[in-house]
Amino acid sequence: MMGRPFSSLGARGAIIACAVIVVAAGLALHFAGRSAICPCGTVKLWHGVVQSDENSQQLSDWYSLSHVIHGLLFYAIGWAVFRRWSVAARLTLAVLVEAGWEVLENSPIIIDRYRAVTMAWGYAGDSILNSLSDIGCMAIGFWLARVLPWRASVALGIALELIALAAIRDNLTLNVLMLVWPVEAIRVWQAG
Repeated sequence: MMGRPFSSLGARGAIIACAVIVVAAGLALHFAGRSAICPCGTVKLWHGVVQSDENSQQLSDWYSLSHVIHGLLFYAIGWAVFRRWSVAARLTLAVLVEAGWEVLENSPIIIDRYRAVTMAWGYAGDSILNSLSDIGCMAIGFWLARVLPWRASVALGIALELIALAAIRDNLTLNVLMLVWPVEAIRVWQAG
């Protein structure tokens, strides 16, 4: 897949590579027409109302929990599949995958899919601020998985899923399920 120099990437190289990836993702989102910040003109640390114009526009929201889980999962997958790679190289790959998802998630085809089959009926895509924050949340999850015992990482992932489920009737599991194989009964339940 990737050559030896990448797999042995050190901390300095990873910081530079991750910064380049994040800047490239931000530029791709900009050129795709995404707003830098919430069109409302304000920047908030947290916005907790899912069915609102500010969802996925502010620095963090309920879906930030899913991105932390991405980091937990990417660490586990990287450890299992790319065990010989440096942690820095695995993090860089995780940032690349997450950044790629953020660009894809904000494409018309995925935005339209979210609107059609998930509880995000009025979803208009993420602001660039929110997308870059989501990449940061993934990196936090990756770091947590690196420093926590694996059982604690699993418990954290389950806890984050249950918190989101209780708070907004949605989480990473349901989001993926509804994107890939929509279940009408789940959609009705999510609508409350």
